[in-house]
Amino acid sequence: MKNAFLLFSASVVLLMGCSSMSKQGKGTAIGAGAGAALGALLFKNDVAGALIGAAVGGAAGNLIGKKMDKQAQELKQAIPSASVERVGEGINVTFDSELLFEKGKSVVSAEGREMIAKTAKVLVSYPDQYVLVEGHTSSDPALSGEAHAQANLKLSEDRANAVVDIMENAGIARKHLIPKWYGGSRPKFSNETEDSRAKNRRVELGVIANEEGRAKAEVEAKQ
Repeated sequence: MKNAFLLFSASVVLLMGCSSMSKQGKGTAIGAGAGAALGALLFKNDVAGALIGAAVGGAAGNLIGKKMDKQAQELKQAIPSASVERVGEGINVTFDSELLFEKGKSVVSAEGREMIAKTAKVLVSYPDQYVLVEGHTSSDPALSGEAHAQANLKLSEDRANAVVDIMENAGIARKHLIPKWYGGSRPKFSNETEDSRAKNRRVELGVIANEEGRAKAEVEAKQ
């Protein structure tokens, strides 16, 4: 009981700290589903950072990695138009936003809904994990300014939450889905051309073992 209270208190402190920070990158599920330490890691980092930072290492990490290898192969077969990469002890999935949304919109297209549903069908078979859902936009240099940046941030938030809603409806527990959004602040490519800006308009997933998955791997590694 004492340990449960301490974990709850740490989660409350984490959420209180989050309330005073920028909405940029904020995952609304963090603290509700994640333990304090892992929740802090997921809050502070984008998908790339979280995938590396959440590594368990050792024999347990190796077991988690093998399960992620299998899951990544299933995802590649289910969604061949998306980029699926194994990173650390997790998986990074990148969707081209133009396959999911009309430009400047947050309503998921019929093709996009099907793609997300296929993704969720694979992920739902692996319940002991968190799925970070990250929204990004491009940032046109010709439209710089605070109003443009805030509009992009809101668009990326709405897109991340739209994907989360579809995944939840497909059977993934809401507490395991962590939406995050960055607007155009974290480009992977130059924004100087339309082609490169299109690549920056994306939704990324980060698949990471949760507390239960990590604990099971630790037990299995000792057997």
